[in-house]
Amino acid sequence: MQMVSMAFCSEMETEPCCEEHDNPAVEPAAPEVREASSGLADRYSHTELTCGPSEEGVKLQRTEQVETESCATENKNAGIKSPPSDPEKEGGETACNKQRKLKKTNSWKMVRFQDPSADDNVPERDSSAESLFPEYAIEAWTSSAFKELRTAEDWQDITEDRLLRKNVLEPGAPHALRPTWGQEVTVKMQCVLEDLTVVEKDCNLVFVIGEGDVTEALEECVLSMQKGEITLLLADSHYAYGLLGREPDIPAWAPLLYQLQLLDIREKPDLLTLPIADRIRIGNQKRERGNFHFQREEYSKAARAYCMGLDVLTTSSRDGSDGTVEEEVEEVRDYRVKCLNNLATTQLKLEQNDEALHSSREVLAVDPNNVKALFRMGKLLSDKGEYKEAMEVLKKALKLEPATKAIHVELSKLVKRQSAGKDGQEWKAKPAEILGDNITPFLIPPKKKQYGISWKFILGALVVALGSLLTSTILTARN
Repeated sequence: MQMVSMAFCSEMETEPCCEEHDNPAVEPAAPEVREASSGLADRYSHTELTCGPSEEGVKLQRTEQVETESCATENKNAGIKSPPSDPEKEGGETACNKQRKLKKTNSWKMVRFQDPSADDNVPERDSSAESLFPEYAIEAWTSSAFKELRTAEDWQDITEDRLLRKNVLEPGAPHALRPTWGQEVTVKMQCVLEDLTVVEKDCNLVFVIGEGDVTEALEECVLSMQKGEITLLLADSHYAYGLLGREPDIPAWAPLLYQLQLLDIREKPDLLTLPIADRIRIGNQKRERGNFHFQREEYSKAARAYCMGLDVLTTSSRDGSDGTVEEEVEEVRDYRVKCLNNLATTQLKLEQNDEALHSSREVLAVDPNNVKALFRMGKLLSDKGEYKEAMEVLKKALKLEPATKAIHVELSKLVKRQSAGKDGQEWKAKPAEILGDNITPFLIPPKKKQYGISWKFILGALVVALGSLLTSTILTARN
């Protein structure tokens, strides 16, 4: 029976292009199918999470978020087909999950799915009791509280801040190799909370050290291990899931206790030599990892994950040959558009407007009628004052989606900005090349000519009138 496991990510809205549009319904995450066969198809599998909300078609919302696709790509090795691209909820269940006929199980308080056989009446099973290390009982891991393990003398400090500590249960072979940054490793691991709840479990976890596909705790610990070594790792939440934790199984600020075995060390494969199907799978895993970081507002990590996904999502080969079929080329193109849109959205969050504009142009180079990229590009050009190009781009977006309110609003703003710019140009001083270098006199407004009677004239007339009145009074008195 094919088993599919994942951590259920917090729900996230699909990516909009605009700000003034009603939010669509948020759809639940879809699980990533674990590859059934070994070799290249097993590489870069994630235990932490590979989920994201559904995203197909163009929607405009209030705040720009990343777009995600509704279901995993077709898993050729496992023989599980991906469902329709834009599932609608039916009876509390997405069309994606309905087509897969996946059933939730109660395994180690994670959201797990099993792909049943033809018989739908498959009993649920709880794998939490099935330890990957039967020779080391779970109770023996936590015979002491985590607080005591942080100060135990037989534990080694991996980092100087003493937030990562390990206890070697079984050392590797003499002179065994240790991995380095950039190498690909395979580990067997399981992880528990302080109350012995198993929250992560994988007998064949493959990742490249330094690419951020797993927690920082795992990467740092594996670097200190020898091939074949079995060790306990006590990880503070700062090296795991921190303040936000991980829904629904890891609470905030939760320390974790791992049991690890380093199974294999090898050089990272040349991705340009992999089949297109494997590149699509790996690229989507990188993109979904970026979605996870975006939900947590870890935008720098999200942008890095999207860039790595774009490096993989290509049809070029190292030997220059092109054995791809049209369907694969179209599929790679669609996933590149999704990844570029996600990257542009993340760059806006990082206030990297020029980079976001460049990413939007790349989207339009692949898909000239992508309304999200058109709207984003028009808005960025308008903010930069390039009104003419912004008007052309927004008009094209409006022609493709005339009923979208947000595009109308942005066009109205652009027209007002243009009008204000023209009014300002009418009162602008003439340029220096016309008036010469000394243009200061032309910038100083001339003094207005004053009209009316001077106050000195009024004062003199008043004195004369008073003198005349006084003289007539004296003469009258004498007479």
